[in-house]
Amino acid sequence: MVLIDSSVWIEALRRDGRLDVKLALENLLEEYEAAWCGPVKLEVLGGARPQERKKLEEQFSCIPYFPMTDPAWDSAKALAWRLRDKGCTAPWNDILIASLSVKAECRIYAVDKHFQLMYESGAGIVLYEPGYGGKYNPN
Repeated sequence: MVLIDSSVWIEALRRDGRLDVKLALENLLEEYEAAWCGPVKLEVLGGARPQERKKLEEQFSCIPYFPMTDPAWDSAKALAWRLRDKGCTAPWNDILIASLSVKAECRIYAVDKHFQLMYESGAGIVLYEPGYGGKYNPN
């Protein structure tokens, strides 16, 4: 399972978005490997154009969802403290997504530099790298 960050969804939804990101997301969806969570829900659906909202909600309703439980909030808080102590400051929503991915033991697919910084700072996250041509990479 791969937790898809909002940076990927937003890039893929752009008319002139990166083709490699579009292909990788499409392949994750086709392989039933894509998942999402509350912070992504708010970022993507909260910012959706009126004409896209219903279609996006229907699409998201078919994808596995990781809810933010109270223990997940506590894990995110602890992760934020660990990262800050190491000099890594990331947006709260990215920390929440990172924390959820660790709890769910899944990878994160993001085109947002903060996830690379968190990875390098020892956040315990595993980043997803698409295969050749955007194909699903099971490793």
